[in-house]
Amino acid sequence: MITKIPDWLIIIAGIGQIFTAMIYPYIRHQVFDWYNDVKKLKPLNQEIAKTYGRYIQGLNFSFGLIAIFLYDDLQQNTRLALALTALIAAYWTGKVATQIAYYPMYSIPQQWHFKIGSYFMNALFLLFATVFTGLLIIKLKILFT
Repeated sequence: MITKIPDWLIIIAGIGQIFTAMIYPYIRHQVFDWYNDVKKLKPLNQEIAKTYGRYIQGLNFSFGLIAIFLYDDLQQNTRLALALTALIAAYWTGKVATQIAYYPMYSIPQQWHFKIGSYFMNALFLLFATVFTGLLIIKLKILFT
């Protein structure tokens, strides 16, 4: 029996992805003091770092819009839906793996709202990875049965 990811869960993940895109500048500035660190780089490297930051923000926002407005299309068994679902699943699974492997959470400021926020953001990343990987697995099961 093939299960289905509920539409509302995909929409919640979409809203969460847009939230991560919108909160991203605040986290870089307030939590990580990112802009002061970037100022220490050579000018070209500063622009590269800023550009990659915008790419991340844009992808998070775009994936959120896709999940909110095209949730039904993502559920379809088309090659495009499979490819897009695989891309989003890989993106968030990679984010979770990178977060665990490389980002020391002890460097988060110790104020209670930053600590709670870090747990909340990690929970969101895990939700995104789980929803889209689950959707991908369902698609692959259908494809190979």
